Amino acid sequence: MVKYTPIAYPISELIERRWSPIGFDSRPVETEKLLSLLEAARWAPSSRNEQPWRFIVGVRGQGDTFGLLADCLTGRNREWAPAAPVLVLTVAVTVFGSGKENLHATHDVGLATENLLLQCIACGLHCHPMGGFDGARARALLGIPKEAQPMAIVAVGYLGDGEHLSESLYGRDQRPRSRKPLIELALERWDKPHPLVVDEPR
Repeated sequence: MVKYTPIAYPISELIERRWSPIGFDSRPVETEKLLSLLEAARWAPSSRNEQPWRFIVGVRGQGDTFGLLADCLTGRNREWAPAAPVLVLTVAVTVFGSGKENLHATHDVGLATENLLLQCIACGLHCHPMGGFDGARARALLGIPKEAQPMAIVAVGYLGDGEHLSESLYGRDQRPRSRKPLIELALERWDKPHPLVVDEPR
């Protein structure tokens, strides 16, 4: 399924095609494609080139990491995400190598994660990042130290037909994409839209 993206200005096709499905196919992700996702994430920019991201990768049928990550999911994520063949936990190391606090670590992990998401589209895959998981449980089950912060679990796989989903979850996959208008996001001051976007339609 390719979702229509109502863009106001031209953007990269990868960004235009990216969305976060719920209905994943169960077929496995090829090793070379999974490595391409992680390689794309590796080349994200970061403060002082610290590269504070870590990716705990669970592949269904390979070891116990997939099951441990699935066990950390909460809410309705538990209903659909374990159907994806790969789950990836993104983690931010929140101190520099010098021991000083890295205030930009979470931002930088977000950049690396977006690289991963866009590489998914380039590889014919889809991803769905989730904040709905138990970070403390992930820390305990996966041996994550106190100086690292679990950030998100990303479901990775091929798009399925959604037949296994409940009616309400299937409906979420069918909803059109939407975003706030630029006039609410691009600012000259906090309470003043930037002149570039004052004529932007709402």
